[in-house]
Amino acid sequence: MTAAPATIADTPAGVPTARQVRTHLRKARSRHHDHSLGDVLGDAYVMVLFVGMYGWFAISASRDLLDSPTVGRAEPGVRWWLAVAALLAGAGLAWRGLRALGPLLVTPATQSWATSAPIDRRAWLAPRFVLLMLGAAAGTAALGVAVAALGGVTDLSALGWAAAAGAGWGAAALALSVVAQSSRSGRRWPTVVGAVPMVAAAVITALVVLVGRLGDGLSRPGTTPTVALFAAAVPLAGVGMILAVRALPRVDRATLTTGAQFANAAATATILLDPSLLAGLVESRRWRRIGRVRSRRFRPGPGWWALLQADVRRLRRHPSAVLIWAALIGVQYAAALALPGLAGAAQVVFAYLAANRLTGGLRSVSRSPGLRRALGGSDNLLRGIHVVVPAVGAGVWWLLTLPTVDPGPAWLAPTLALGVVAAAFRAGTRPPIDYGGATVNTPFGMIPVDLMRQGSRGPALLAVLVLVQLFLG
Repeated sequence: MTAAPATIADTPAGVPTARQVRTHLRKARSRHHDHSLGDVLGDAYVMVLFVGMYGWFAISASRDLLDSPTVGRAEPGVRWWLAVAALLAGAGLAWRGLRALGPLLVTPATQSWATSAPIDRRAWLAPRFVLLMLGAAAGTAALGVAVAALGGVTDLSALGWAAAAGAGWGAAALALSVVAQSSRSGRRWPTVVGAVPMVAAAVITALVVLVGRLGDGLSRPGTTPTVALFAAAVPLAGVGMILAVRALPRVDRATLTTGAQFANAAATATILLDPSLLAGLVESRRWRRIGRVRSRRFRPGPGWWALLQADVRRLRRHPSAVLIWAALIGVQYAAALALPGLAGAAQVVFAYLAANRLTGGLRSVSRSPGLRRALGGSDNLLRGIHVVVPAVGAGVWWLLTLPTVDPGPAWLAPTLALGVVAAAFRAGTRPPIDYGGATVNTPFGMIPVDLMRQGSRGPALLAVLVLVQLFLG
């Protein structure tokens, strides 16, 4: 069936309603797309089947791994409370992600041609808000079922309550994030909402680790409070939806476009297998938030001493990197308590993540030839200076987490620590990706082997270190 022609002459006189504009755009788009409704439903069916099949396989494999004797047995109460802490930390990170994404966003074309026009903003954004609410509720319901299944729950009614609780809290979080998006800049309550679950997760983790180190463990509650969580989420989601609908007219164009930039960078990074595209955007936005800094002179000395002071001062102006570095220490202690059989491998991975957070100066120098020319000296000298901070950070982190693992041979720990520094150095000094490399035709499609090789420059060495620790630790 051929769509009706959509031309400028079809535009109604006066200010059109949001529904009229959407209808007009839908007709115009249908002239440039040959996908039918059946094709869309077929793609959706394949996607749901893919997610369901591989999702259930991942849950089953994770349950088998947690029950494996090689992982080690921890007290059920310890695992339960650490799982609660992990969920709280995930909720805080999800809130930060929603705040970074928007969650309401529009494309640049929509921003120029629709949101800048005198169209009712609430009517224009309401369908997007409803779709986001449904998606958030469905996604968090599936997450609730997955968490319950990982915990060994098989009763259908219990899984249903877990799904309902997840859907309720997901809808509430999405609605409140829309309210936060419409708030004026400088309001502190969105930051507090994101910080509360993170602080609660840190407190629970510290308490569990402390009690576990003292030789006792926290007991697990008799029942999982999914019904209470659902009962608490329903009124919160209702109030959040009412406030969000009222706040839709106040969502300005700037916040709608900011989320679109983040989404486009994430999609581009996924397609091009280059996460540095997304990381670069996040880092540039982080530095732009610092409106004013106080200039201070460096201590006198040679050039390398000034560059080293600049790298240290970078961390002072980017405290979240140090905060994550410190938080990973607690995560390592928690992992060693919950999964003692994998404590050594976890130490290698978390040490890499901690060191990688300190390589901001190394990445900046390595990815900017102009900056290297302006600083002077050879490339190796500049990279050698900027690897000092992550190397010292990795060494201190390793020493602080030594009580969590079996030391093994005397040479193993120093070798793994140096390997972690080397992996962070290789990841930080990765050159720009060359997209003209070789690809391999497989039964699953074309695989860009050269792209994967370049992207795994640091993680590949990390995987070797993990294998060494598992076999020799």
